[in-house]
Amino acid sequence: MIVLVGFMGAGKTTVGHLLAERLGLPFTDSDQVIEQRTGRPVRQIFAEDGEPAFRALEHQVIASLLDGPDLVLALGGGAPEHPGTRDRLATVQVVYLQVGYDQALARVGGDPDRPLLARPDLAATYQRRLSLYAGIATLTVSTDGRHPETVSQDILARLITEPAVGGRAPHRPSRP
Repeated sequence: MIVLVGFMGAGKTTVGHLLAERLGLPFTDSDQVIEQRTGRPVRQIFAEDGEPAFRALEHQVIASLLDGPDLVLALGGGAPEHPGTRDRLATVQVVYLQVGYDQALARVGGDPDRPLLARPDLAATYQRRLSLYAGIATLTVSTDGRHPETVSQDILARLITEPAVGGRAPHRPSRP
């Protein structure tokens, strides 16, 4: 199980697909699972139910995915804000895709499917989440100015060569 965390625009979905392909694992995006299970887009859940309700639902979905078979899982940028989600992530390999604020906005600016972009405190939200991501990560990889293919190769190389952190053994790709 490899879980990708980071702010929106970090490349979690793109890098996640590449990692999953290389590792022979399925790829899942927690936001897509939420949308499939509820029949509503994330932005609609935010608008109609509010962020606290969304975070509770998000936690339930992530917990169920972590209880399932191995996969590469990309989490929504705010998922680690839920204490229960942080606790569950302590048992798996967590890769923090680090992205600068300006780079993140350049990648996702204007996307109507990202409700966070409408928040007046977006920069403060970004700053607050940095320590959450770093605190749960077993591996941190910068994505600023880097091609997703290079980022995924970097992650794979480091998963193979770096020892487990906090007792969590990294998933090692099988050799042919």
